[in-house]
Amino acid sequence: MEFPKDFTAREQALLGARFEELYAYATPQPARGVTVNTLRCTPEWFAQHVDFAAEPSSFCASAFTTAPDFRPGRHAWHHAGVLYAQEPSASAPAALLDVRPGMRVADLCAAPGGKTSQLAAALQGQGLLLANEFVAARAEILRQNLERMGVTNAIVTNEDTARLAAALPGQFDRVLVDAPCSGEGMFRKEAVAAAQHSDALVAHCAELGAEILENAATLLAPGGVLVYSTCTFAPAEDEGQMAAFLAKHPEFTLCDLSGCGFGRPGEENRAPADFPAEYCRRIWPADGGEGHFMAKLQKAADADTPTPRKAKPAKALKAPAEWLDFAKAYFPALAACPLAGAGEWLLLPAPGSETLNTGKLRVVRGGALAGSVVKKRFQPAHALFMAYGTQCTNREELTLHDPRTAAWLRGEEIDAATAQNGWCAVLVDGFPLGCGKVSGGRIKNHYPKGLRNLQ
Repeated sequence: MEFPKDFTAREQALLGARFEELYAYATPQPARGVTVNTLRCTPEWFAQHVDFAAEPSSFCASAFTTAPDFRPGRHAWHHAGVLYAQEPSASAPAALLDVRPGMRVADLCAAPGGKTSQLAAALQGQGLLLANEFVAARAEILRQNLERMGVTNAIVTNEDTARLAAALPGQFDRVLVDAPCSGEGMFRKEAVAAAQHSDALVAHCAELGAEILENAATLLAPGGVLVYSTCTFAPAEDEGQMAAFLAKHPEFTLCDLSGCGFGRPGEENRAPADFPAEYCRRIWPADGGEGHFMAKLQKAADADTPTPRKAKPAKALKAPAEWLDFAKAYFPALAACPLAGAGEWLLLPAPGSETLNTGKLRVVRGGALAGSVVKKRFQPAHALFMAYGTQCTNREELTLHDPRTAAWLRGEEIDAATAQNGWCAVLVDGFPLGCGKVSGGRIKNHYPKGLRNLQ
């Protein structure tokens, strides 16, 4: 691998003889892997039933390494939200956040959604997840991925983090900042990362990361935990960034990550002398990942926090009769759930979202789409079945190697074996694959055209 000259000069000056050791990639090709969505199954179940080569990763309990040439996007379990394609070391930051069910969690740079889905899985449907992405197109990709993973308790926003901090100060128990960075850990995977690299880019990313960190600090509740990560090696974006932040924020303490079980300590010569760089964690190419930096911070329990504005009570939406009839027939447990409007759609709001003051924020999605009423009939949304398909009273049960599974993902009609006439959830190995409508022993395919395996 030929690195950019400015990068090589900097790293050789910092590392000396260790440069060749640390930048010797542990794998001949870019590391690839998947992270298991524990909303769907346990890593143990996955390991016992997976039909492709997958080895447990040291970076995260739910992460697995795969063959370099394996592309999971067409696999039925990918469609069912059982797994997320993710370079193994990228799974580490979210796991360090120690999220537990019932917490309020914010992911400030969330797209495309790998780390966000890990946070959602850790919540296990309890508590609230704010998933933010500044770029609108990427926020839409984030929404689609969380929908595929069956996440019901997320609010997806498309905002500047300063606006989030102004609206929601001190509202989150955990905050993840996977900061936009110069991407030095992506040189081998993406040629553009090496081509666009410059000292000016590093400086710009460090400045942007510092701004996001300031807003993250405001969003975090007293006693809460913040994890900051990058996929770069630049001191200005890593140890130097943490040192500068802590110098401005005495209410924060740097947590010791030496017992995390992977990577190596941060580098002392990349930050001021009084900064405990060894508390941070680095993953070098020699460690089996492409490259990552992580730091964990805790906010003092007695830290001052601005008082947030109270959320305005949402207007109650009367449930249409068409929805009630549909829900009672197919999803009895959802019939009594509150509803909200989302344009022409009905939405099952993320539980607890009414307590957050999001009224003036750009909210892409605040829960799970239920569907819409069309010509006095209820038309269910794909998202409803991805989130609650296992609860549907009418189900077609497929298996991974049933030929009907591949046909279904191509958008074809399939024979019904277990489902009766009417709407049905289609599942593979018990995991949702959307919905269809049964008539005369055949299931009309309602899997969205844009998601099908058409090639």
